[in-house]
Amino acid sequence: MKNLWFHLMPYKDLPDDFRDTHPSVWVDINSKLLDAERVHQHYNEYLDELEYAGQLGFDGICCNEHHQNGYGLMPSPNLIASTLTRRTTEPAICVMGNSLALYNPPTRVAEEFAMLDCMSGGRLIAGFPVGTPMDTIFAYAQNPSKLRERYYEAHDIVMRAWQEEETFSFDGRFNQLRYVNVWPRPVQKPHPPVWIPGGGSVETWRWCAEMDYVYCYLSYFGYKAGEATMKGFWDEMDKLGKDRNPYRAGFLQFVA
Repeated sequence: MKNLWFHLMPYKDLPDDFRDTHPSVWVDINSKLLDAERVHQHYNEYLDELEYAGQLGFDGICCNEHHQNGYGLMPSPNLIASTLTRRTTEPAICVMGNSLALYNPPTRVAEEFAMLDCMSGGRLIAGFPVGTPMDTIFAYAQNPSKLRERYYEAHDIVMRAWQEEETFSFDGRFNQLRYVNVWPRPVQKPHPPVWIPGGGSVETWRWCAEMDYVYCYLSYFGYKAGEATMKGFWDEMDKLGKDRNPYRAGFLQFVA
C-alpha cells in the first residue's frame, strides 16, 4: 500500500453562517466573500503543508482541478505542481488532475504534464478526471451529452502525443490538429502513470479496466458509501475478468 497526501486548498474564511445564508459554495458563490490577500496566505500555508508531507515520507503529494468555487482554490493544479517539483525531491507529484474535456486543444495537457515530468525528474502521476458537473457543465458550459466522447478523444490525443515518435495529424469529431509533436516529452516511458479520479460511475470503472489505469475513488460521503462503492468496483473487475491487484484502485479518505 502507498500513502499520498491530498490537498483541496479550500478558502478558509467563509462566514460561520455561510451554510444558512448562501445557496452554494460552487459556481455562483458570492465573490464579495473572497479576500485575495487571505488567498495569498492560504496558498503559502497549503504549499508548506504539501512540502512537509513530502518530508514526512508520504509516497506522493496530490493537487486537483476545480473552478469557480470556495471549496478548492486550484483552477490550475499544474501551477501548484510546478512549485512542488522544485521544493521536493522524493514524493510523486500527483495531479488529480486535468479535466481533459475542458482543454482546447488537449495537446496543452500533454505539453504541461510532460513539462512537470521533466521538471520533477520523472515523478509525475497524470490524473485524468472526467470532471464534476459543476466544473464541466456549469462553469465551462460543456454539453453533458457529449462530455465523455470529448473526454475520450482528448485522452487519445494526449497518449499519442506522448508516445508517437513522428509528427502526426489528428482529425476527430472535436479536435482537428494538423501537426502534433509535443516538446518536451515525459521522462517516464512509455508515459507517466495514469490515475482516473471518480465518484462511482460504472462507465469509469469499465474504462479503467480496459485501459489498465488506476481508479481513484473520492470518498466524500462516509464509510458506508465508500465501502459500497469499492465493493461495486471490485465486483465489476471480477465480471470483466480482471485480477484483484490492489494497485488497480486508490481510495481518498478525509482525516479530521
